[in-house]
Amino acid sequence: MGIFWVTGGRGFIGRHLARHLAASGHGVAGLGHGAWPAGEAMAWGVSHWFNADVNASSLAQMLATLGQPAGIFHFAGGSSVGAAIANPFEDFQRTVDSTAQLLEWLRQHSPKTPLVAVSSAAVYGSAHTGPIAEHARLAPYSPYGSHKLMMEELCRSYAANFGLLVVLPRLFSVYGTELRKQLLWDACIQVKNRGAIELGGTGEEVRDWTHVEDVSAVLARLIGLADAGAPTLNVATGRPVPVREVATQLASAWSADAPPLIRFNGRSRPGDPGRLCADVASMRRLGFACSSLLDEGIAEYVAWFQSLRGRA
Repeated sequence: MGIFWVTGGRGFIGRHLARHLAASGHGVAGLGHGAWPAGEAMAWGVSHWFNADVNASSLAQMLATLGQPAGIFHFAGGSSVGAAIANPFEDFQRTVDSTAQLLEWLRQHSPKTPLVAVSSAAVYGSAHTGPIAEHARLAPYSPYGSHKLMMEELCRSYAANFGLLVVLPRLFSVYGTELRKQLLWDACIQVKNRGAIELGGTGEEVRDWTHVEDVSAVLARLIGLADAGAPTLNVATGRPVPVREVATQLASAWSADAPPLIRFNGRSRPGDPGRLCADVASMRRLGFACSSLLDEGIAEYVAWFQSLRGRA
């Protein structure tokens, strides 16, 4: 059995997926930025770590060291709407250029390797009122979403023209322990430093909150669906939850007796749509489900954050 490669393997979802794959008996190699001590990488299931960009040179090094990959999970790219707005060209390079480099290398050196190229619900944009199906209109609302859509189009082009085997999961609002950004992290930091929570928007914004362990389990199974048709698949719960409800659950998990006060300032961040919730009919037809309970996941996250003891 070959080794799975995970680009962006040190990131939040990448490392959770690596641990899931390793626990299932697979070998995992990671490619991404930063030195990663071998012991720490192994704790996440990554037996070989390559500190490099996704390009022909680093992929050739992995091939020479490991042989042909059993499959590739591609997470490398921008991971934040805010960062993409602040530095759109850097986000383009991280997301679009890295994908082009990977696809061209696959075309030349490993065309039968299945590729799970991880995309985002940000490709749908903001003009949707109900559950969003995979065939819905794509109208990205930010550079981040636009670059994810460009990544998808590159994958579809290489699949159609060169027979590469690709599947394109679109992730919604993924959360879980080790996530050190976005709403849950920001709220916990505020409670720790100020004893209260102030968030942007009105609190009525709706998201589809999906636990990273559920996402990892689905992604691991998707490798078998990669083909030259480059299918897309929403990976989410299908349950719309307002931000206010999430903040309230977090506050209660922090202190059931005296939960911190919550305030919404009414100012929405640029690039943030008001509603993103998935139609998960396609996922259910395949026998997949993201079923972790949100209140339990938030309580787990708060307990993890509180365990950091000044390291946050």
